[in-house]
Amino acid sequence: MAKIIGVKFKNTAKVYYFAPASENEIYEKDSGVVVETAKGLEYGTVAFGIKEVPDSEIVHPLKTILRKADEKDEKIIRDNEKKIPEAMEFANEKIREMKLDMKLIGCEYAFDGKKLVFYFTSDGRVDFRELVKVLAGRFHLRIELRQVGIRDETKILGGIAPCGRTCCCASCMSDFGKVSIKMAKTQGLHLNPGKISGLCGRLMCCLEYENDYYAEVYKKMPKVGGTVGTPEGQGVVVSNDMLKLISKVKIAKGDGSEVYKDFPVDRLQFNRAKNGNSKNGEDDDDEKVSEDMKKILD
Repeated sequence: MAKIIGVKFKNTAKVYYFAPASENEIYEKDSGVVVETAKGLEYGTVAFGIKEVPDSEIVHPLKTILRKADEKDEKIIRDNEKKIPEAMEFANEKIREMKLDMKLIGCEYAFDGKKLVFYFTSDGRVDFRELVKVLAGRFHLRIELRQVGIRDETKILGGIAPCGRTCCCASCMSDFGKVSIKMAKTQGLHLNPGKISGLCGRLMCCLEYENDYYAEVYKKMPKVGGTVGTPEGQGVVVSNDMLKLISKVKIAKGDGSEVYKDFPVDRLQFNRAKNGNSKNGEDDDDEKVSEDMKKILD
């Protein structure tokens, strides 16, 4: 077992492990610390104090926290934040003058004051060498421009998701998970881009959260549109409630009328091995999707 401290950077959800400077040192949650990373000196906040974790969860060698942040360190962070609007305004002005096909979404000053990083998005490659020279001449720092994807843009800028909460990527997600259209199909969601895509225009990250449950239940449910046997005769499945494990079935009566009834899935008779589902209980990837859906899958 090793003693570690969890540290987060720049209001992100991902937690990095560091060794305490001293076992007797007390690190309060949300307090500032200064650490050394591959990027150099960085300011971070304590996610949790000293605790023990198995050695298998640690990437060795584990770096040690250099010191607790003092008032001077806090002032550096505040001063850097105040300089960001000016840097963004100047950079955007030069981007317009040079007619570069890029959208600036943010920037940050390195804690040691030696580097200024700009983040941008673009549909293709951008020759920004001249822009770097102009920015370096203006700020007298090492300039770095990083092109990020559309999902990273939402993570940096944040925003309110369709659910009414802050976007997961900007609040509680440490890394982007793999999200596929199969997850939406498995959960019985309508393949409407406006319903299953987030602010970034891609599939919502939250589709992954309960996918394991839905994928398992999907295998136990009859296929919508399939024929099943019920206590009241044969019928056609109209819809499935995958949380209550209930299927709505349309049953044709002898007099030509039709009735709709809900049945627990364990009271239905159907071939679970060959009920129209693939081996994994999901539709095949070969199913055609609309052009709008292809856009959010790109």
